[in-house]
Amino acid sequence: MAKTTFTGPVVSVNGFQGVGVGMTDTLTSGAVTVASHAGKLLKVGSDTDGKITLPTINDSAAGATDNTGLNSGSSIGATFTFVFETAATDLDIKTDGTDKFIGSVANINTTDNAVVSFVPGATNDVMTFNGTTTGGKIGSVVKVTALDDNKYFVEGMNICTTTAGNTATVFADS
Repeated sequence: MAKTTFTGPVVSVNGFQGVGVGMTDTLTSGAVTVASHAGKLLKVGSDTDGKITLPTINDSAAGATDNTGLNSGSSIGATFTFVFETAATDLDIKTDGTDKFIGSVANINTTDNAVVSFVPGATNDVMTFNGTTTGGKIGSVVKVTALDDNKYFVEGMNICTTTAGNTATVFADS
């Protein structure tokens, strides 16, 4: 089915459902794009030591002010949901270096059942998952949404396995 653009409000009494094999994609590394990956469940697959790069946030396109739709070039609101099907060993989810993260990721340590939330620093532009202290175990989920110019909002439940008290933040500078 082709993409459709609406310029006015759309009301759906029973909601919209994205279902089927086209709603998921398996990633190992490389760049994700708004056109190919936004709104899908992005399965982190067999190559868990890759580098996944988020698209540069574009809020200055026509769509940022006049809502002309999919062809506007604006990426505000684009959401990328990463689901870990294989435990990470050295996986980075990063921005272009200009865009930064806000929000938080809750790390759940399966060793002592402790939950620790981490908030990125003002200059953090990469999340690193190592399978132990910074998590990325099977079942971890991280959602990243283009919120504003140079600002990605992050929320996640990240499973890690490490000795008690050694859980570490996923956030860093590239």
